[in-house]
Amino acid sequence: MTRHAPKARPLPILAGCVVALLLAIVLGVGFGTDPVSLVTAIRDGASRDHDIVFEVRLPRVLLGAVAGAGLSIVGVALQALLRNPLAEPYVLGVSGGSALGATIAILAGLSGATVVGASLVPIAALAGGAGATALVHAFAAAAPGSRGTSVLLSGIVVNAIASAAITFVKTLVMPSKAQELLFWLMGFLDVPSRASLIALAIYVGLGVGILLLDAARLNVLSLGDEAAEHLGVRVRVVEIRTLLASSLVVGAIVSVTGLIGFVGLIVPHVLRRLLGPDTRLLMPASVVLGGAALVLCDLVSRASFRWLHTEPPVGAVTALVGGPLFLFLLRKRG
Repeated sequence: MTRHAPKARPLPILAGCVVALLLAIVLGVGFGTDPVSLVTAIRDGASRDHDIVFEVRLPRVLLGAVAGAGLSIVGVALQALLRNPLAEPYVLGVSGGSALGATIAILAGLSGATVVGASLVPIAALAGGAGATALVHAFAAAAPGSRGTSVLLSGIVVNAIASAAITFVKTLVMPSKAQELLFWLMGFLDVPSRASLIALAIYVGLGVGILLLDAARLNVLSLGDEAAEHLGVRVRVVEIRTLLASSLVVGAIVSVTGLIGFVGLIVPHVLRRLLGPDTRLLMPASVVLGGAALVLCDLVSRASFRWLHTEPPVGAVTALVGGPLFLFLLRKRG
């Protein structure tokens, strides 16, 4: 990977990301199908405005911020680890494997309204994501050609396998349950319970913390495995730790939101243009801007209700933006 100097000072850009997140949160809780007064919601705890803002919109906005932050930093980590700007959890099959693990756990009745119950589905999703990641690397290692291309192609294959397995599982359950799973897999920011949001925040926080601690080591990996080993970086340990942390974050998010793709591609790509390739800057910036981006995408989804008279999944919004960007980057690299 070729190094370039950052195109701007990092502090103003980081401050701008924070402002964008705060603005997105305010817009997210203030906008909806029913008009509300934020002042009334804060002052009067018994008001209808208070119930709408704090019981409905705020949990949804917080879910979007946590999910966007996690998906974005995982995108940065995978791109640094694989030295490929096209790497993204949705493309590499991590999301598909996590969705399969979560689907099996939900059908097995492991989900629940308590923190303990809500934490079991992310564990199953973690196992599915880790298994998918292992398959991708096994296929990529056995395939001829460059490592980056092999990983991308393997990710597409694993995604297809996971999708087929989910479809097969859905045929074995009642139609009402299959419809519920289909609705979940499309990618909605609906909070099942406060316990689910708490469990998600814990898992994502743990995974993000591990990735941030390895930011400097991931920078060294851009020099190549052999050079990184000479500089004292235990390449395989960092690789395994990064993949497990990424699977933990993605698995926890997918277990609650379903499949939301391309957030880990769009946000890192934008920030890399502004800050350069330094992972130590990209990771914290992606956490903040990624949260803002997904909250705003959900806001677009809710706003479209006025014209469509239905609410499209936020996963469709991110795919409509990220899909063309992925094809553009693929053609540019090709």
